[in-house]
Amino acid sequence: MSGLHPRLQAFQTRLQRSPLARIDDPLVSERGIWLWLKRDDLLHPVVSGNKWRKLKYILNDALHRGADTVLSMGGAYSNHLHALAFVGRALGLNTVGYIRGERPAELNPTLLDLIAWGMELRFVSRQDYRQLRGFKSCDSLPGLKSGQYWLAEGGATALALQGVAESAAEIDVAFDTLAVACGTGTTLAGLIGAAPASTQLIGVAALKGGGFLTEDIAALLNRSGGADRAVWRVLTDYHCGGFAKTTPQLLDFIADFQRRHMIELEPVYTGKLLYALYDLIRSGYFPAGHCIVAVHTGGLQGKRSEA
Repeated sequence: MSGLHPRLQAFQTRLQRSPLARIDDPLVSERGIWLWLKRDDLLHPVVSGNKWRKLKYILNDALHRGADTVLSMGGAYSNHLHALAFVGRALGLNTVGYIRGERPAELNPTLLDLIAWGMELRFVSRQDYRQLRGFKSCDSLPGLKSGQYWLAEGGATALALQGVAESAAEIDVAFDTLAVACGTGTTLAGLIGAAPASTQLIGVAALKGGGFLTEDIAALLNRSGGADRAVWRVLTDYHCGGFAKTTPQLLDFIADFQRRHMIELEPVYTGKLLYALYDLIRSGYFPAGHCIVAVHTGGLQGKRSEA
């Protein structure tokens, strides 16, 4: 594979710069902490955050292999499938999404978008969905036809780490801690491989029982050949009840943060990330003078389900 495919190069020209925003709060300043937010949510109106970062080199591989169809999997509100369907259409690729659970009587906005962008939806039982998680490589799904490319859940492949690393390379301030929310752990793995050796990395698990993420992240790093140079850990106590679950405290925090900083958050990933960081700052986890960069991973389209 040589360089970025021309179709992918053309799409990339539609992306915006991902800036750093300093978060100036009384709590943060009182503790002598510097807090920055890497605004990957501003990359593109649809394909924002870590979804683009993870898809970039995966789709580059698919195009260079001559694939005409990309198949993947996700839930009914999947940011991953939402991004894949949009970029797939832009690149001239067919897309197929295996959706966890029965087809609902009324499709939500996410699923309607997938259909509008040409993705074929295949609803599968939760048991069958769990079995799909066992297929990791692009040619591992049974029954694949010529030109079809399988993409594991959430884009959790070694190629995804290459795109995530570019996000870390864009950070132009000196920092001590780099923090991100974790679903599959792929984004954290990419940041670990790209961060300076002296950096601490923190992942905040968005789902209950996230202890398995540590093993999965280590496996991703091994498969990619990435250097596990930095100190890193996954926090598993800020899931607020489980994946896509919330608490009044979390929702109050998000509303207050948005009001004061005019930065939109969602409660599944980045809302929980910042909620956790504020709790750690409040408890004195970080010493005075510490600089934290948190990554806003986008996914704001999922908020449409809150209405």
